Amino acid sequence: MMPALAPQPSEQQPDHWTFSFAPYLWLSGITGDTGVFGLPTVHVDESFGDILKDIDFGFAGAGEARYGDFSILTDISYARITSGSATPRGVLADSVGLKQETFTTMLGVGYTVLEDQRGRLDVTAGAKLWWTETTIAFHGGPLGGISGRDDAVWVDGVVGVRGVYSLTQQFYLTGWGMIGAGGADIDWDVMAGLGYNFKDSISAVVGYRALGVDYSNGSLTNDIVEHGPIVGVVFRF
Repeated sequence: MMPALAPQPSEQQPDHWTFSFAPYLWLSGITGDTGVFGLPTVHVDESFGDILKDIDFGFAGAGEARYGDFSILTDISYARITSGSATPRGVLADSVGLKQETFTTMLGVGYTVLEDQRGRLDVTAGAKLWWTETTIAFHGGPLGGISGRDDAVWVDGVVGVRGVYSLTQQFYLTGWGMIGAGGADIDWDVMAGLGYNFKDSISAVVGYRALGVDYSNGSLTNDIVEHGPIVGVVFRF
């Protein structure tokens, strides 16, 4: 996972460290399959409106420290969702209750390979830590009353690119693409956005982001895609 909001490039390489922090809101929906302890997998297909009703708690933020061509990147997010709209896959049950907690944190490094006065392109590499706990409860039908809970922790290595390009002094384009694997079979994250500089130290970004992970350890299955608009504020100092 990349820091959610890339800053506008400066006109010349600074000879000191610069920092940015970006709290953000990701208005994502979720689709995919999940399962625990060998129970039949259930399918989740929720829009952001559905998740807004089901979410119990969540937060997200990203940061960057940069010195010349080098940068250190971080991104952290947590969400706890309780839903009754999951559907069983090929089993007899009237309904399925799903509770899922997910925490991710990424730490990476970047290096600028292309830069001019209007834009910059970085190559990046890092590691992403995942923790998830899933509870599934079947209601009605032959599986009524059956439930299970499982959790997992794993780390994926990720590589990719991120870039920023100034359209005017106020507006800029930003985006990234990352892919990796490790504990998961595949782990990917892409975003494209438009930023606006209010002043040198503060800007805002709106865009669209999609993230996918396919993880299974024989007990827990987590094959999901999250996607939707992203909105945030970047503070630079």
